[in-house]
Amino acid sequence: MRRTSGGGRPTLEEVAARAGVGRGTVSRVINGSPRVSERTRSLVQQAVADLGYVPNRAARALAGNRADTVALVVPETETRLFAEPYFSGILRGVSAGLADHDMQLLLTLIRTSKERRRFADYLASHRVDGVLLVSVHGDDPLPDLLGRMAIPTVLNGRRTAGELVPYVDSDNTGGAQSALEHLIGRGRRQVATIAGPPDMYVAHCRLDGYRQAVRAAGHPEDDALIAHGDFTEEGGRRALRELLARRPALDAVFCASDVMAAGARQELRTAGRRVPDDVALVGFDDSAIARHMDPPLTSVRQPIEEMGRAMAGLLMAQITGGAEGGGPDARSATGQAGPHLVLPTELVRRQSS
Repeated sequence: MRRTSGGGRPTLEEVAARAGVGRGTVSRVINGSPRVSERTRSLVQQAVADLGYVPNRAARALAGNRADTVALVVPETETRLFAEPYFSGILRGVSAGLADHDMQLLLTLIRTSKERRRFADYLASHRVDGVLLVSVHGDDPLPDLLGRMAIPTVLNGRRTAGELVPYVDSDNTGGAQSALEHLIGRGRRQVATIAGPPDMYVAHCRLDGYRQAVRAAGHPEDDALIAHGDFTEEGGRRALRELLARRPALDAVFCASDVMAAGARQELRTAGRRVPDDVALVGFDDSAIARHMDPPLTSVRQPIEEMGRAMAGLLMAQITGGAEGGGPDARSATGQAGPHLVLPTELVRRQSS
């Protein structure tokens, strides 16, 4: 650390004097404001380097009424958080999206109403600038609570088709349709699905995609070919047992997540069914699990890390009043520019189907 002539830490005023600009201009440069010319920015950055100036983070946050902290909230258990690759992908994307904003990321698990109340108290003390909420259930009161507290919020997914809270989602319905079109196109006649929990809109969307593709192919709709899991491996095993008991002759299964597909694969092996010879199998997410299964799993790829980055961008746009977030492959839920982004999916074909 370089010292000033007085021997103390360099101050904002000394940086301004050395650069020949005002104190406010230095502050704008340090905070990344675009309202500074490139020449002025270079002068200030050179003065900062010459003096060894280090911004006082606490003072800067206080002056801007900011905590410089974003909370990533996951209303799930530790077991699911660490077992499900989806969450780590979102976390990587969010971290990358916040990297240029000098924001701290606070990871919070909320599993009970008591923990939700404790988190609300934490928010009321103005310790975070915004919240990113992952794995949204239809009855989760947290998004509405955040709205009443006027805290910038972005959801990963949505609770209903008419979600008003800003969100980033993937094309779940279209992804499921592509999976079913693939299986039916391969000559499979009794195609079952292991859907997600009924209280999650993402599960409804993937089930809708399944139903639409079955109808479009002229196949009879058969509710006995539909079972629900909970996005866990054991949930996939239970659902597959249920399906085999109802429809022993099923010849394909579309699973609403790779983790459930892994459980279904184990149960098929236990039942003596070969994949894909007897039963073709398709998952959703295209996680590392899909690539490492035996045989490798055909899966619907959703851009998980990109979703995390887009969430961070939308949240920072709310916090700073800017126009960040999104990308060339993003579209709003209404087809217009807005705070609702839906990213495309893609079927990745492997040996399981």
